[in-house]
Parts: sequence; structure tokens; C-alpha cells
Amino acid sequence: MSRPAEAGAVRRRIERFTRAERYVHRATATLMLVLIATGAVLYLPSLSVRIGHRPVVALIHLYCGFALPIPMAAGLFSRAYRADARRLNRHSETDREWLRNRAWRRERARELALPVGKFNAGQKLNAAFQCGAILVMAGTGTLMWFPHLVGVSARTGATFVHDWLALAIGFVVIGHVWFALNDHQARIGMRTGYVTRGWAQREHPAWAAEVAAQDRSGDGDPDPDAVSEAEDRAARGEAGARDREEGRAVHQARAWDR
Repeated sequence: MSRPAEAGAVRRRIERFTRAERYVHRATATLMLVLIATGAVLYLPSLSVRIGHRPVVALIHLYCGFALPIPMAAGLFSRAYRADARRLNRHSETDREWLRNRAWRRERARELALPVGKFNAGQKLNAAFQCGAILVMAGTGTLMWFPHLVGVSARTGATFVHDWLALAIGFVVIGHVWFALNDHQARIGMRTGYVTRGWAQREHPAWAAEVAAQDRSGDGDPDPDAVSEAEDRAARGEAGARDREEGRAVHQARAWDR
């Protein structure tokens, strides 16, 4: 590939996740899948009999459970990871509109011309749920593994919460994987760290505007005025496209009436 072509390819791509963020995601995903698999073996008698080695499976489950928060804690040494953690922790009116109008459906957010940032409301809720669930599972799992710490009633409650929350986590993970399988660019972004600029403008227009503002300012911080201008331009473009579609539909309807 020639140098001009390489430069053009770079301009068409945006860095979505740094190497540290991707490693944190992979390590957390691996530990989570091992926990789901070993938990299923421990909970379901048919699997437990077929797999065998229950004490070994229980130890793997225990160690992976205690190790689960480590990748996320290590990620705090990364500036980009901390910045994305702050993004995930902030909810805006756009996020509420996203949820109210069920914008998780394909093309729905674009139809509504929502200025979605780097993460949409569904991704923020998933991150909040998983972080809270990890803490609860670690606490209840500790009470189950060390029964002498509390009484019988507390251990029974811990077991109940642990089992049902594990089921909820399983469903959330399945949903997360399903959405990922239906978004090729999102998978590429998590695997390589880069996405196309066009995908960012379609799916996360406010974030694409922020990155464009950073590129124009020439430093690592976005120009607030440029971000606002780019967001407005993106919103007007989406709204204009929607108006044109509605206009064509009305024109076709009138033609049929004639």
C-alpha cells in the first residue's frame, strides 16, 4: 500500500479503544465465561456428574471469582480507561431519550437523530449492572465459601441471591454477545481498537464530532465550541435526512391517490 493510501486509511479510522482497554475487556470476558461455565457445573447435577472433579471445579470458580475485579482495577492505571469509565458513569437526556424510544432497535437511533456519545444508554446500563453484580457475587460467594463467618440464615440468603443473580448475569451476557454479533464494526473496534469514521458518525455521532474537534484543535483535548458545532451539524444532517424521507413518502402517497 502506498503512503497516500495508508494516510487515507488512517484518516478513515478512529481509535475507539486503546490496547489497555482491550486487554481489560478480554481478561474480564475470559474470567466471566469461566465463572459461568464452572457455576453451571456446580449448580446443575447432570453436568456435575458428567464433568466430575467437583472440588477442582469449585476451586477454579472461587479463584476466578476473586480475580474478576483485578483487570478492571489494573485498568485504572490507563488514562484512556479512566476517561471511558467517566463516560460510562454519566447519563444525559440523550440516554433517557434512547431508552424511552427503544433506540436499541436497528437504525432507530439514527431515525430519531439522537446525538449518541461514545457509549449509548444500553452500554452504560450494562456496565453499571456488571460492576454492581461483580461486587454482590463476590460478597455472597465469600459467605458461601466461608460459612463460619455468618449464621445459617445469612448463608441461605447469600446462596439465594448468588444463584438468581448468576442467572441474571447469564441473560445479560447473552444479550451483550447478541448485540455484538449484530454489529461487525463494534467487534472490529474491540478486536483491533479502531472503527471506521463512517460507522462512528452513524452510530455515535456526538463522539465522532468530539474526535473531529480534537483533530482540528491539534491536541488531545476537544475544542468545546467545535464539538458543539459538529454535534449541531450532525443533528441537522440526521434531521434533514429524516425530513427528506418523510417528504418522499408523502409524495409517493399523493401519486398513488392520483
